[in-house]
Amino acid sequence: MHRAPVRPYHRWAVAATAGLILAAGLPWAATAIDAGGEAVSRPGDIVRSAPTSFHPLPGQPTNTRAWHIEYRSSTAKGEPNVVSGTVIVPNDGRTGPRPLVTYAVGTVGLGDQCAPSAGFPNGTTTEATLINQVVQRGWAVAVTDYEGLGTPGDHTYTVGRAEGHAVLDAARAAQRLPEAGLSADGPVGIMGYSQGGQASSWAAELHDSYAPELKVEGTATGGVPADLLKVADFNDGNIGAGLILMAATGQNAAFPELQLDKYLNDKGRFYVDYMKKNCVAANTTAGLFKRISDVTVKNPLYEEDWLRRLRESNLGSHGPDHPVYLYHGTVDELIPYDVGQRLRADWCARGTAVRWTSLPLGHVTAVTAGAVPAIDWLAGRFSGKPADGNCS
Repeated sequence: MHRAPVRPYHRWAVAATAGLILAAGLPWAATAIDAGGEAVSRPGDIVRSAPTSFHPLPGQPTNTRAWHIEYRSSTAKGEPNVVSGTVIVPNDGRTGPRPLVTYAVGTVGLGDQCAPSAGFPNGTTTEATLINQVVQRGWAVAVTDYEGLGTPGDHTYTVGRAEGHAVLDAARAAQRLPEAGLSADGPVGIMGYSQGGQASSWAAELHDSYAPELKVEGTATGGVPADLLKVADFNDGNIGAGLILMAATGQNAAFPELQLDKYLNDKGRFYVDYMKKNCVAANTTAGLFKRISDVTVKNPLYEEDWLRRLRESNLGSHGPDHPVYLYHGTVDELIPYDVGQRLRADWCARGTAVRWTSLPLGHVTAVTAGAVPAIDWLAGRFSGKPADGNCS
């Protein structure tokens, strides 16, 4: 009997997936049948969902419906995992297809309480006001918490492939959530800034190989740390030094064989433990120390195994298969402007229609100033207008 070709996500065989879910203490539920009659689970399948609420600011309600979800995704190594997130749909009485934006937030921290979904009911999620601007367009939004935020394990901060998987699978999960009423054939946009810029850019690059069934019309991404080593060198001795240690912690979470602990001194171990328990808003990364040498006995970042893993998170080697709106502050104090310029050049050279926008702003101010033009650009893609790239 002829068997149909197995798609990449059908590596999620029942035995492997059941073992993962049982180990995590989660209920296993098969959601698809392969050509041989066997049950399989797929990235993007819902593990569980429950109603929640979405508030842009404390005490500020919105006319929306929202659900906290746990969904299947993939680690940087391609192994099955479970990620949490939130699906938000305008409660506007509209039926039928509507655009869906899968939104990747910037750096929030390493503690589970930092997850975007944890703050939405209280109006304390940092980018909730920007997400609300997307919702006010009448679009649905899926917001991933990323691997290890709100689910077992440590957050794989700055690990590009894991982030990209989580962003794309959040869109799949939103479309598979019956209560949300979204169509599997509906238009999808990808959006994010800073860590969210890395995550959304990785989702854009992975789309054609990992989630080609999603009808992605465009990606709007900004402040992208497209080269982690250049970003680390730029921040060593500056205000963002804590982000280097936080990124090393995230890489070690994804790749424990890197053995970060053997490179840390007592101060470094203290700060890693502190960061894992707190959020950026609690000053876990700002002003703690000035150089990576302050917290290590030896800088791991230029060790061969670390170099290899860090370079795996670099962007630009594969052009997204859809138009991109890419923006960056010219005086960015955390992500060098030339890192954004290099990403633009790499994507343009690979045939992607890139709309590049420079903002005369720093990293923190550009996230807000760049959001509305980015959303406007996505609106153009959803309405079918031709993408106006400016690569030349």
